[in-house]
Amino acid sequence: MASLIFSTLLLVVLVTAVVIGSTARGDDSGDALTAGFTRVLMTETRFVVQRPYNVPLDERYEFAGGVRRMWVYSTDKPFNRTLPGAARTETKINKEYSSGVWQFEGEVYVPAGTSGACVMQIFGAAPEPQETTLMLHVYDGSLTFYHDLHRALAENIYDRWIRLNVIHDVAARNVTVFVNGEVRLRSRGHGGPGALHYFKFGVYKQSHHHPSYLMESRWRNVSLFTKP
Repeated sequence: MASLIFSTLLLVVLVTAVVIGSTARGDDSGDALTAGFTRVLMTETRFVVQRPYNVPLDERYEFAGGVRRMWVYSTDKPFNRTLPGAARTETKINKEYSSGVWQFEGEVYVPAGTSGACVMQIFGAAPEPQETTLMLHVYDGSLTFYHDLHRALAENIYDRWIRLNVIHDVAARNVTVFVNGEVRLRSRGHGGPGALHYFKFGVYKQSHHHPSYLMESRWRNVSLFTKP
C-alpha cells in the first residue's frame, strides 16, 4: 500500500512539473527574444487598416482563421484623398511610443510574384527629413533593408511563413531585426527626443526595381512587447 501511494504521488509531481514547464515555455511565442519584455494587450482596436480610399475594405483586406491578408494593385489610389502617397494596404498598430524598448513580432507569408513592396515598417523619424526608422521591402523573393538589394535579410521567402522580430531601442537609437530567431540586421535608429513611432505591416508600393502589379502579404500571430 505504501509503495502504491508513493508511486501515485510521484506520478502527480511529474505531471505537474511537465504542465508547469510547458506553460512557462509557451508564454511568449518568441521565447528568448521576448524574455524580459511585457506583452502589450492587443485588442482588435489596435489594428487600424489603411487601404485605397476609393475601394471597400473587403476588396483589399480579409481577416480569417487568424490570418490577416492584405493586397493592393500598383495602380490603386493612396489611402487618403488629400495626402500624396503610393498605393498601400497596411495595418497600423495603434500604439505610439517615444521612449523605451519596443518589439514587434509576427509571421509573414509573401505569395510568389509580389515585388517592389514594403511589408513592414517603423514609422516616425522627426525631425529628420525621412518618415521612417525602418522599412523592410520584398524584391523578387528577397527581404531587403529598404530598397538596397545588397542588404538582403532573407532570400527565397515566397510561399512560406517566416517569423520576424524587430526590436527598436529608442534611447540607444538602434533597431535589430531577427528572421526566424536569427539576427539579420542591426541598423541606426532615427528621430529626435520625443519623436513618435509606431509599427505597420502589409503591402506598400515602392518606386524602385519595377514593382509588380499585384502585391500581397499575409500575417499571423502579430504581437507587441515593451520594456523601459
